Amino acid sequence: MNSTTNTRFTRFLTLGLTVVLGLAAGYLAAGPDSGDARADAQRFMRYYEEIVLTAEQEAIKREALEALPAACCSDNTAYTCCCPCNLSRTVWGLSHYLIAEQGADAETVRTEVESWYAKVNPDGFPGNSCYTGMCGKPFAAGGCGGMNPARLTWGE
Repeated sequence: MNSTTNTRFTRFLTLGLTVVLGLAAGYLAAGPDSGDARADAQRFMRYYEEIVLTAEQEAIKREALEALPAACCSDNTAYTCCCPCNLSRTVWGLSHYLIAEQGADAETVRTEVESWYAKVNPDGFPGNSCYTGMCGKPFAAGGCGGMNPARLTWGE
């Protein structure tokens, strides 16, 4: 590789890295509410997979979510749910984002999760969706939005 090619290659890599870092920053800077609940749900599920909490941050998540019943199976807490359904993944991902990226405390996380529940189902969740065949139903119908994050069930 001659020096001109090497310089061009270095500039190309620098530009590529700048674009990737800029996209990543924008991805996290989107915040908890973009105004598009479906897009938020998909993003929160990605946050759950991508944002790893420290032990201290996990303790905040636990404190916040153990105080809330899981919306789809109220005999469990929002921290555990009975399974990793898409609704729970959104709650866990929102929590990860708020704690790791915003420095939120347990009370803030709890309040935001309650707001999320109300946003995706203003009529409220029945608390027994997991036991009545509602796992594949949309959030707005009291369901879990499915079990596969790649196949979020949305709509009426």
